[in-house]
Amino acid sequence: MVLRLPTTCEMHKDKEIEVFCVECQLAICVMCFIKSHKTHDCSDIEEVSIDRRKQVKSDTDKISQLLKMTEGVLPRFEIEKNGLISRLAESEINTTADKLIATVERDRVKLLSEVESIKLKRVKQLEMVKQEVEQHMAALESLQQYSETLLSSGTACDVTRSASSLHSRAEELMTFDVIGHVDNSLPSLNVNFTASTLTGVNNLVGTVSKEGLLMGIFAEIWIVLYSFPICV
Repeated sequence: MVLRLPTTCEMHKDKEIEVFCVECQLAICVMCFIKSHKTHDCSDIEEVSIDRRKQVKSDTDKISQLLKMTEGVLPRFEIEKNGLISRLAESEINTTADKLIATVERDRVKLLSEVESIKLKRVKQLEMVKQEVEQHMAALESLQQYSETLLSSGTACDVTRSASSLHSRAEELMTFDVIGHVDNSLPSLNVNFTASTLTGVNNLVGTVSKEGLLMGIFAEIWIVLYSFPICV
């Protein structure tokens, strides 16, 4: 992807863009300066592009570091999924149920159904949060690639025109704490089985309790966040 924005003035087609109006944040030609920006704070566009290029480079470096950190989060999802079944107390439920006579089969099936429901909800949570992290990574990669292309191929006019919006986008992405979001969205899940005393209880096998299972993920926030366009 090579950036090539016009180097001639939109208002005066035969004039090269040579001036940057700091007050209006516009790249203009000398004629525009004389007619509309003479009283404004203006500078040579090459000089302005040097500072803007430094800003884009700084943001790109930060985004690169943030992208590496975000990539390191992804293995957590597979580790959690692979170890999920062993933590859901199915073997303990089955061991207790096998000691009972056939009349408790109905209660055993009910308990396993509850555990399966918990497991399915947790897997759904893992997939949803993983998707959010991958969306965040995609936004970081997109900004990183665009910024690197701007730095390597962009003209002074390109850098000057794009630097402010890229900086705003970079700051927006860097405010998202991916580690904190994953920790908050996926708290520790503990499923405990309590064996029944067989006296005065509704279920002869026991009960299943759960801790740390969230009921929903705020996915709409990330749809809005990653809909921010980068125009080329």
